[in-house]
Amino acid sequence: MQIKAIMTPEVDLVDPEASVRAVAQKMRDDDVGAVPVAENDRLLGMVTDRDIVLRAVAEGADMESYTARQVMSPNVLYCFDDQATDEVLRNMSENRVRRLPVLNRGKRLVGMVSLGDLAQHSPAALAGEALRGISRTDA
Repeated sequence: MQIKAIMTPEVDLVDPEASVRAVAQKMRDDDVGAVPVAENDRLLGMVTDRDIVLRAVAEGADMESYTARQVMSPNVLYCFDDQATDEVLRNMSENRVRRLPVLNRGKRLVGMVSLGDLAQHSPAALAGEALRGISRTDA
């Protein structure tokens, strides 16, 4: 099965100059733990709830003046919409990530896929193996 069959196609993006407060509010309102940062239809990075805590809250940053660009993780792992689910699960396990932006071959953001999405549509053994890899503490 390909990722495009199970991904979430509706993805809210944030502008790199959006305030950290606005990003956190979007995460709350959308009930998500990560949002992609994009500019001119190009993916620049991802902001996770962990990024906000470590790069803004822990530093005592002003949530109104600190921006998504300042807290985002710029090295974004992603998958393509035509990749096989088992391949993406293995990649998530190896890289210890729980969600990935989904791009088309033109490198345009077309969705998001989470470990939960994949677990629902993959053999239990493969999903369990991926979860063990993501959750390991030996890195």
